[in-house]
Amino acid sequence: MTPKFDVLGIGNAIVDILVPVEDSFLAAHDIPKGSMQLVDEETSEKLYAQLGVAIECSGGSAGNTVAGLASLGSSVAYIGKTKDDQLGHVFDHDLTSLGIDFNTAKDSSGVSTARCLVMVSPDAERTMCTFLGACVNLSEKDIDPAVVEAAAVTYMEGYLWDPETAKAAFRKAMKLAHNAGRKTSISLSDSFCVGRHKSEFRHLAEHDIDILFANEEEILMLYDTRDISVAIKAVQQHCEVAAITRSAKGCTIVSADEVIDINGYPVSDLVDTTGAGDLFAAGFLHGYTQGLDLRTCGRMGNLAASEVITHMGARPDVNLKQYFLNNL
Repeated sequence: MTPKFDVLGIGNAIVDILVPVEDSFLAAHDIPKGSMQLVDEETSEKLYAQLGVAIECSGGSAGNTVAGLASLGSSVAYIGKTKDDQLGHVFDHDLTSLGIDFNTAKDSSGVSTARCLVMVSPDAERTMCTFLGACVNLSEKDIDPAVVEAAAVTYMEGYLWDPETAKAAFRKAMKLAHNAGRKTSISLSDSFCVGRHKSEFRHLAEHDIDILFANEEEILMLYDTRDISVAIKAVQQHCEVAAITRSAKGCTIVSADEVIDINGYPVSDLVDTTGAGDLFAAGFLHGYTQGLDLRTCGRMGNLAASEVITHMGARPDVNLKQYFLNNL
């Protein structure tokens, strides 16, 4: 059966609060520059009160990816948990306004909708303090079989592998997808995330995941090596496809038959690296679900990533479909 959706994203439903800061602000609050740390609701609110003018928009890794896919013209759906509060409605409005199918039931009580303070230094380095809130309440009951079975690819973010209930939700989604003859995909998200779940992520790569997304540090950590060629040979035995982002060097796409190195697009006006990996996945998956060859998929990933780092925020600042027509 022809899929209704090209991609279904499942992830942490987080509202991003983007704000420029000086390095002195980070030092004064003892926040390591470039880090991503979890904070409680009280700490998040205290920091927010001391920040300047901010941009508030729906975020989360998989949320950013499906937003990029929608901008490219893909048909997409999303599953993620929010609370029935102000930020929850911000998240809902942002996604649905892009034409994304998002119908996950909201929590009526408990902790508030997740938010991430994304503090961007003058050199474009991002430092994140995240309150996970309601998003970690995602459970198996939130996984709609009809939506999973209707998606060509189900894409999940590794960040959500921490809570046991969310892990069970991922396992349900992977089983439903494969039983329906669909593909599964995951982003390793963060090297610290890989450190926490290395053995489980390896098992997923070998048995449950068709398309793996990772940056260079994450794939090296996954396979306990500092030699990228060793990591490539290992993942080549596991996944159908592995897409490895390598910052300014571009990306390496790995399949059983080939290893493709693809140069990145030059960027002269780097502003904010937030969302680069998320938009790479969007570009790649758009090409993949359109049946394009892996080299073209990698080029599309690089191009989408190169656009998002030229402005504040983890979402496209232009219509990516038109941007691709002009630049690919």
